[in-house]
Amino acid sequence: MPPPKLHALVCLCGCLTLVHPFDWQDLSPVVHAKSSAWLNKIQALVAAAIFGQTKIPRGNGSYSVGCTDLMFDYTNKGTFLRLYYPSQGDDRSDTLWIPNEEYFFGLSKFLGTHWLMGKILSLLFGSVKTPANWNSPLRTGERYPLIVFSHGLGAFRTIYSAIGIDLASHGFIVAAVEHRDGSASATYYFSDQTAAEIGNKTWLYLKILKPGEQVPLRHEQVQQRAKECSQALSLILDIDCGRPVKNVLDLEFDVEQLKDSIDRNKIAIIGHSFGGATVIQALQDKRFRCGIALDAWMFPVGDEVCSKIPQPLFFINSERFQYPANIIKMKKCYLPGTERKMITIRGSVHQNFADFTFATGKVIGYIFTLKGEIDSKVAIDLSNKASLAFLQKHLELQKDFDRWDSLIEGEDDNLIPGTNIDTISQYVSLQNSTRIEKYNLD
Repeated sequence: MPPPKLHALVCLCGCLTLVHPFDWQDLSPVVHAKSSAWLNKIQALVAAAIFGQTKIPRGNGSYSVGCTDLMFDYTNKGTFLRLYYPSQGDDRSDTLWIPNEEYFFGLSKFLGTHWLMGKILSLLFGSVKTPANWNSPLRTGERYPLIVFSHGLGAFRTIYSAIGIDLASHGFIVAAVEHRDGSASATYYFSDQTAAEIGNKTWLYLKILKPGEQVPLRHEQVQQRAKECSQALSLILDIDCGRPVKNVLDLEFDVEQLKDSIDRNKIAIIGHSFGGATVIQALQDKRFRCGIALDAWMFPVGDEVCSKIPQPLFFINSERFQYPANIIKMKKCYLPGTERKMITIRGSVHQNFADFTFATGKVIGYIFTLKGEIDSKVAIDLSNKASLAFLQKHLELQKDFDRWDSLIEGEDDNLIPGTNIDTISQYVSLQNSTRIEKYNLD
């Protein structure tokens, strides 16, 4: 998810909007000329802000990667996801990373700023591409293991492409769900069939919590999120069986290509932050053979859920995000006779798992914790390789990912086995835990 620390960039550009606000619509020629000069200054600041940025990395596996969007049922009760998959070739154009301006407006709302920040964020990131072939045909002739992916609070389906693309390049199909529980910074649906046919979107933005809503709403949201992950899984398996399912978005990608493409015994779920909590909640669906929680935010998960998960579970944490109450909650998932693993990436921050760590420049990234002390590519590479090794073991894959088994145990100079957080010598009171949870809203 995009972090509150992007406030820095917001403040930098927001100062100019306070000094010289203007309407982006219906400008007179004179005002337009002045505003164009002002816009040029903004663009210069943008260039300075993103100086030193790196591209979202390509996958390290042997498969070419395709990408498309799927929406099943046009209502807000339907399933919406971005699909990464092994493709037939690299002859298509790269995929637009954030495809609608409204997502930037949603990010500005998540950051607690004026909607004009959405315009500025659009200037920053609106043309960024991710290295996957848009609507490329599926590479057929093979059944692939399936990963359902759940995003964090304030995020949406497109901004974990470094993870989705790498997994797909190693022979997985990855369904990155866009949640409609009010935790995405923005998402859309269609009010009726006519609206769907003409592409008239209805936008649903981040739900802002009222006092006293934190506990009940987050518990309610994580349950809805888990249901959305299971629903996405059911729909993909329906397509795999040949049942007719129409993509409301009517894109060039032929959904029927997915028939007989899924290895139905090799299905897992991965998620980041609020998505990590969603992983644990969703593992009540036994079709998910195992789960990987990336820097999970455990607050939304009930204790009773933690005690009911028999599937293997892998916690991959950042060094800077975790805190005692959260780790204690993770350890409640450690049950006799169950496979539980935990590692921590040295020098990493919460945003090392999301694409913004690559899309921003070094100065902005370091100052505002989009980047950690560890190189962003090294961090995501460690996380992805450890995930692949874990998936091979528990999905019984016939691959060579076991060469990274040592990473699962934290055996690397950039890894800490278990956690860097001391939960033994510290007494974490309920009052202090509540205060910390409120501070770490994702």
